[in-house]
Amino acid sequence: KANYFSKFSKAPVICRLVGRKVLDGVGQPTLEVEIYCTVKNYEKRICSTVMSSHSQIPENALCETTEADEKERNDAVNTAVEWVNESLNTMLRDLKPTDQCKVDKMLGEYFTKKAEEKKEIQKQEEEEEAAATLALTSSTPSATALPGKKKAAKPGKKVAAAERMIPPAEPVEAVLCGSSAIGGTSLAIAKAGATISHIPLYLHIALLKCNQDSPKEITLPLPMVTLLNCEKFSPAKLKLVKEVMLIPPVQLSRKQGIERVLDIQKEMMRLLEPPGKAPQVLKRMSHLGCLIMECDNLEQPLLLMQTACNNIGLELGTDIYLAINCAAHELMDYVKGKYEILTGTFKSPDEMVDMYVELINKFPFIIALIDPLRKEVR
Repeated sequence: KANYFSKFSKAPVICRLVGRKVLDGVGQPTLEVEIYCTVKNYEKRICSTVMSSHSQIPENALCETTEADEKERNDAVNTAVEWVNESLNTMLRDLKPTDQCKVDKMLGEYFTKKAEEKKEIQKQEEEEEAAATLALTSSTPSATALPGKKKAAKPGKKVAAAERMIPPAEPVEAVLCGSSAIGGTSLAIAKAGATISHIPLYLHIALLKCNQDSPKEITLPLPMVTLLNCEKFSPAKLKLVKEVMLIPPVQLSRKQGIERVLDIQKEMMRLLEPPGKAPQVLKRMSHLGCLIMECDNLEQPLLLMQTACNNIGLELGTDIYLAINCAAHELMDYVKGKYEILTGTFKSPDEMVDMYVELINKFPFIIALIDPLRKEVR
């Protein structure tokens, strides 16, 4: 009887959001959002979600740069926790966790309001700074320029400078401090809606897109798994390749694809292990769990990958494919206006394109190049 009447009970509603600061898989502070709902007149914890974070600060960065990044990250997480526990907790109370569209609309409006407040504060600070600069300039006597003719620059130098002109790097897009609270809360509520509806999260999200009509089929993206990390700041010569990724063929299931990647990883670890020495895997693993390899030329990691696949009976281009993350924006020498692909070897954008064409013709199992050129010159 209790089960019969339960279907007539009020639908679960959000009663509490809890935000807290936690550490992610690499020890960096990040945001966790926990959802509590009122279910049959009782408060019940439904789910929680942790926002993934990543660090773009290289391992050999200056202490000042690392400290500034850590402070910025901590400030952002602390602000996000404050938003979740205060404003968002009050704003989303008594809403149904299955009403994702309404929740996201309210979150979007809240974010817009915070962004406008930030712009207003920045505008006031700029006006105050300009006023202070003007007052300082007016109180300081200007230096009198000595008469004399300016030396005209040589025409040859002007032409040379013009030839070296390259598009400058785009400024880093500012991220609103605390904005991870918006994405974290939206994801947590989506997960809560899926839990209450007793369906997988991916299907719950698909139903939101398909207006509650169950899709006949769902296409998932192919996984890309980073296997090799070619450290650009190592003593080795190769700088062009940052990561080598494996892409399983489309006919494999997700589980089969990951198992195949793990088989290749085991063989790669065996090949990279110095003969006759005890395993020292931890010294050759990045903080993200990728094998680190120092290379002297572009073909070295690809040939090693080919050897590993051949040893376990796999064929590159049929049983597994490769993608290369070039991260070309990290290679630019702004003085020379060229990319330093190897230590002391520089190439122009046109030469880079020719090199990529030659590389793919030689290794046709490479089906993706990530960031092959700076976006400013594409």
